[in-house]
Amino acid sequence: MKTRVISGVVLFLITFASIFVGSALLWGILLAISFIAYYELSKVIGLHGNGIKPGILELIGYISIVVYYVMVYMQLSEKFFSVWIILSLLLMAAAYVFTFPRYKAELFMGAFFAVIYAPVMFSYIYMTRCKENGFWLVWFVFICAWISDTCAYFVGVKFGKHKLAPVLSPKKSIEGSIGGVVGTAIAGIIYGVILIFVIDFSASQLWICAVIGAVGSIFSQIGDLVASGIKRNFDIKDYGKLIPGHGGIMDRFDSVIVTAPLIYFLITLFL
Repeated sequence: MKTRVISGVVLFLITFASIFVGSALLWGILLAISFIAYYELSKVIGLHGNGIKPGILELIGYISIVVYYVMVYMQLSEKFFSVWIILSLLLMAAAYVFTFPRYKAELFMGAFFAVIYAPVMFSYIYMTRCKENGFWLVWFVFICAWISDTCAYFVGVKFGKHKLAPVLSPKKSIEGSIGGVVGTAIAGIIYGVILIFVIDFSASQLWICAVIGAVGSIFSQIGDLVASGIKRNFDIKDYGKLIPGHGGIMDRFDSVIVTAPLIYFLITLFL
C-alpha cells in the first residue's frame, strides 16, 4: 500500500506540473504515455513478446501515433483525422498482406485498435488544455476518472450487495457504481463553485458540471471494465510494471482514456 500511495503522489505531481505548463511539455508527455500504452497493448495481443520480435505492423503503429500527435500539436487533427485514420489502416493492411502469413487477422485488427484506443483518446487531454480556460476545465477529466473510482470503491465496500458485472469484475457492485455517479456529480458541482471564482463561470452553469460529473463517471466505469475485459480475455493480471503498485499505463489510466474525449466533447457542447 505504501508503494502504491507514493507512486500515486508522484503521478499526481507529474500530472499537475505537465498540465500547469501545458504546451510542448504536456504534448510530449502524452506522446510518451501513448507510446507506452501502445507497447503494452501490442504485447498483450501478441505483436511482440514470448519469442516474437516487433515487426513492420507494430512499427507502422508507432509512426501513425507520431504523425497524429504532430497533427494535434499543429491543430490539424480535426481537419485531417479521417485522412490520417484511413491511411493508417491502409498501411497496416498493406503490411498484413505483403508479410502474410506472419500476422493473423486478429493481430492486424488489434494493432489498429491499439492506435485508436489509447493514443488518440489520450490526445484529448491536450486538446482540452488548449481550450480557453483549459487549465481549469481539463481537471474534469481526472475528477470524473479518479473521484468516480474512489466513491464507487468506498460505497461498494460499505453498501455493495448486487454485482455489477459478476463475471468480468466480481468485486464491483451496482450500489458502488451508483455511489460513483452521485459522488462524481457532487464533486462536479463543488468544482463548478470553484470555477465561479477563477474564470468567467456562472452559477447557472453548475447543473452542467453535475451532468459532466455523472456522465463522466458512467463512462469512466465502462472504461475500467473494458480494460479489465481485455486482461481477462488474454489471461493477464497487469498490462505492465512501469508504475510500482499500479501496474502499467493501461492499468492506471484505463478510466482516463475514456473520460478524456468525453469531457472534451461535453465542454465543447455546453461550456
